Amino acid sequence: MSECIEISREGRVALIRLNRPAQLNALNSQLARDMVCAVEDLESDKDVGALVVTGSDRAFAAGADIAEMADKSAQQMIEEDFFAIWYRFARSRLPKIAAVNGYALGGGCELMMMCDFAIAGESAKFGQPEIKLGVIAGMGGTQRMTKPIGRALSMDLHLTGRMMGAEEALRAGLIARVVPDADVVPTAMAAATQIADYSRSAVRLVRETVMKADELSLHEGILYERAMFHRLFGTPDQREGMAAFVEKRKPNFQREQ
Repeated sequence: MSECIEISREGRVALIRLNRPAQLNALNSQLARDMVCAVEDLESDKDVGALVVTGSDRAFAAGADIAEMADKSAQQMIEEDFFAIWYRFARSRLPKIAAVNGYALGGGCELMMMCDFAIAGESAKFGQPEIKLGVIAGMGGTQRMTKPIGRALSMDLHLTGRMMGAEEALRAGLIARVVPDADVVPTAMAAATQIADYSRSAVRLVRETVMKADELSLHEGILYERAMFHRLFGTPDQREGMAAFVEKRKPNFQREQ
């Protein structure tokens, strides 16, 4: 059992809670390895349909673990390909919701952006303050932040290192919902439960197709979406879902896919 994360299950939803309270859940290498291994195991489990990632009331994650990196040389960082392991988390096909209370800064904000969407508490704070340490974001922050909120606001946050409150983050498109602090995890779990109850193959193609919008032109994206739409026809879940709609009943989607 990892000391850096705690894993629990509620129905078809897995909850991973970051567990380094003394460090405000700063992301060190051990936590990264534990997270990646846990998510890859969960992804292969047909009884898990969605994942919620959260921290504590005080901090989702206040950043990467600076103490671990402070004395490393450029050569060491290059040889270790530091932070590269997080790409395995980001590319997991398991639907991932970030439930954010408190600080989501630096690596914590980047971890949140690796999830499919975020639900945040009213008191949550976001930012990429790496500039204050003489470095830049290294887990995808400049790229993942700029796509949803635009170049000007991303430049503002990365160049000044300022924090953004939950309402501003919602207006900017960085997060999906703002709820009372006490409701963050329950709301995220409810959303994850809803997602996990849908067709596994359809959920995977929704995620894949939405993410393609970052890479393709509108014309190319529409063609890709249509191809994925066609691809789902004739599958057991498509037949069951449409039959259930016609028959006015709840669909019973397959799980072994």
